Amino acid sequence: MKLILSALAGATMLAGTLFAGSASAEGIAGAPAPFDKGGVKVALVTFISGGDFFQAYQSGATAQAKALGIDLTIFSGRQDAAAQREQIEQAINLGVQGIIIDHGQPEALKDVAQKALDAGIKVVAFDVNLDNPKIPQVEQSDHELAKAALGQALADNGTSFNAGYVYVAGFAPLDRRNEIWEEVKKANPGIVEKARWGAVNDTTATSTADQTKAAFQANPDITVVFAPYDEFARGVKLATDEAGISDKVKIYSADVSTADIAEIIADGSPWVATAATNPAVVGAVSVRAVAKLIAGEEVPHNIVVKPVLITQKDLRDNGIKTIEDLNAKLPAFGQSDAATAPWIPAAK
Repeated sequence: MKLILSALAGATMLAGTLFAGSASAEGIAGAPAPFDKGGVKVALVTFISGGDFFQAYQSGATAQAKALGIDLTIFSGRQDAAAQREQIEQAINLGVQGIIIDHGQPEALKDVAQKALDAGIKVVAFDVNLDNPKIPQVEQSDHELAKAALGQALADNGTSFNAGYVYVAGFAPLDRRNEIWEEVKKANPGIVEKARWGAVNDTTATSTADQTKAAFQANPDITVVFAPYDEFARGVKLATDEAGISDKVKIYSADVSTADIAEIIADGSPWVATAATNPAVVGAVSVRAVAKLIAGEEVPHNIVVKPVLITQKDLRDNGIKTIEDLNAKLPAFGQSDAATAPWIPAAK
């Protein structure tokens, strides 16, 4: 598992990398202020720092920031609520014009997010509900993600099966996906949730694998696992591979990366489907949203990036091995018109 780990000597130390937009000095011709003159500073303050999804999200945010001439500082919270709060405080003190809050624990962030607003800073949240009408929320339509993945699970396995479920409460995208899981179980009483487990930390996949082994030892009759986060799915696949039971289990997930695709299309892989948006596109949308706010333009409170269903069969049949292949062969995956404006250049 690839990790984006910053060197933190303590939980409250700044952990950031500065990316300077190439157009920041001269600005963008025809753009509204302050983008016409450049020099706009934005902070991206993350909570989860591990996994390919978040690496791709940050890559997309960085590319869009560069296109807009934004100096983007990325702070890595490393799953530490106190560190993330401290980093938002630091971003405020740096005098940024916008802050993007990427995941996190709402109760630990609401007051400091309001402090940023009070300082005249525009704030956008990605996959964390700060319950503030002045803070637009970028999301992946998590309900649709879960519906697509679970719809495929029902198509493949019928409406009666023993299931394992990987879930950690308190994270907005997982909580929204959980709502659909509960609805599907209620509508299909033949689905029996035999075990529930999960962990979100610096080694999510490895921790999930250890928990999965214990769950299958106690419940060897599980045939379907709903793991609605790709790091969860990786952990489950790792455990089933090691236990030699990959031919007896099917895994359904959310999110995707190039590394995930390799796992899904591998011979004998139990990971048969995922529903996903392109995380780089979501990162770009987050930057566009905060840019529009800084420019004084209106942004919807809920900014939704639509997902697509990606099956093992589709990947194999179309020779898709990378995210770039997905972008080329599934155009709906590789682009979004959310939070666009004529003056905003496309990310490269």
